Amino acid sequence: MTTLIHPTAVVHPSAELHPTVQIGAYSVIGEKVKVGAGTVIGPHVVIEGLTEIGERNEIFPGAAIGLEPQDLKYDGSLSLVKIGNGNKIREYVTINRATNAGEATEIGNNNLLMAYVHVAHNCVIEDSVVIANSVSLAGHVHIESKAVIGGVLGIHQFVHVGRLAMVGGMSRIDRDVPPFMLVEGSPSRVRTLNLVGLKRAGFTSSDLADIKKAFRLLYRSGLTLNQALEQLEVLINNPHIEHLYHFLQLSQLPKRRGLIPGKSLSINVDDN
Repeated sequence: MTTLIHPTAVVHPSAELHPTVQIGAYSVIGEKVKVGAGTVIGPHVVIEGLTEIGERNEIFPGAAIGLEPQDLKYDGSLSLVKIGNGNKIREYVTINRATNAGEATEIGNNNLLMAYVHVAHNCVIEDSVVIANSVSLAGHVHIESKAVIGGVLGIHQFVHVGRLAMVGGMSRIDRDVPPFMLVEGSPSRVRTLNLVGLKRAGFTSSDLADIKKAFRLLYRSGLTLNQALEQLEVLINNPHIEHLYHFLQLSQLPKRRGLIPGKSLSINVDDN
């Protein structure tokens, strides 16, 4: 194992590293860190706290993972960062651990976090998500699988971004982004469907037809949200529409941020 660890790296003897882990010059690996097979940690990386990293991840120079959350409520409790397999974590990414004891900041599998991305406490990033350069996620943000987040933007705390959504660069994201939609602007609006992403993900022509019907109900019909949801129930036999339906319902819960409206503001997102 010592042949794969640069002699200038500082690795705590209690850290649990698979023998195939590589660690670059001047990196620091803390006492409670676990790293799985085939993960490559570049130079000048700091990994601290109760941090579990899976297999075949690439962590580029300057990343800082598992450090204390930037949360004034943090009291030093033993909280976690959990990272899955096959992720690329680019230069100077910061991933903070959760705030309270036993809670976790979680990153799934096969994600790309480009340079200077900040993932705050208690965030959840599912699988195959792409987050472009200089994006900041506030605490408790949840990004579903295969979403694409454009560069140089911020996402407000507790916001959810739906599956296969696309967010345009330099947008202001202060409310939930529904699945399958393309959102852009400041203030942000749902502009259209993320059709390119849906086709690349293998959606059938029947799936696309149902999603287009749902889009027209939500953003082109003039219906309130509750009225649109009632009509969406007709399409709920499609699992993609079922996922969209439940996402829209959950976005109205008191602990959630509500929905980003359409560009025409035809849907009354405050209607309960």
